[in-house]
Amino acid sequence: MRCSTTTALSLSALTVLALTGCSSSTEPAGASATSSAPAHRGGAPSASAPLSSTELNKRLLNESDLGEGYSHKPEPALRNDDVTVIGCPALENLGSNAATGSGFDFTRKAKESFTYTGSSNSEVSEELYSDGPAKLSKGIGKVFDAMLSCPSYQVTSGSTVVEMGTEKTSAPNLGDEQWSQLLTYSAGGRRSVVKQTAIRTGNILVIVSGSPGLVDAHLDKALAKARTAR
Repeated sequence: MRCSTTTALSLSALTVLALTGCSSSTEPAGASATSSAPAHRGGAPSASAPLSSTELNKRLLNESDLGEGYSHKPEPALRNDDVTVIGCPALENLGSNAATGSGFDFTRKAKESFTYTGSSNSEVSEELYSDGPAKLSKGIGKVFDAMLSCPSYQVTSGSTVVEMGTEKTSAPNLGDEQWSQLLTYSAGGRRSVVKQTAIRTGNILVIVSGSPGLVDAHLDKALAKARTAR
């Protein structure tokens, strides 16, 4: 089974990952698994209004930012199967919107995904959201808290059952607030690991997801470009 690491921090991030096929990373789940709580800092100043989607798109990473070996990855077609969470009440309480990828009610958003053809086939994606700082903080915190409340659970779509796991990880001391976690999923005899790190800087939320090594390598440049368009 081959899987996309295109993720949307909501529950659909995991279901799309596991249900559209998966071969992102086979790093052990324990690698970089240390506790990290969101921190508040005096980062970039907040803008008076959310940035437009056009402006956010200008601030997404592109192939030239990432370097040699990266190429744009088209968004996978969404499946129509009903998605069900089993064994995690907090995620179930988020409702169907979280399970279908529309759990965030932020004013503006933009997204890009890439494949890396270096030593192995890996992927990394970036999402940018813009809204009021308090709304961004509450929205992303609610989803992370729900996911981290259940170390293990199941996600089903059609006849496919995915064994899921979440674990908090250390986030770099960047921006105004930070969240990070490792997501493990097993389906079709394969087990993969995806890292998701979110940084809020003023009225922008930056989320980088994918192979843990690629997330760590590109988070700084994603945040720098998100703060000021080139």
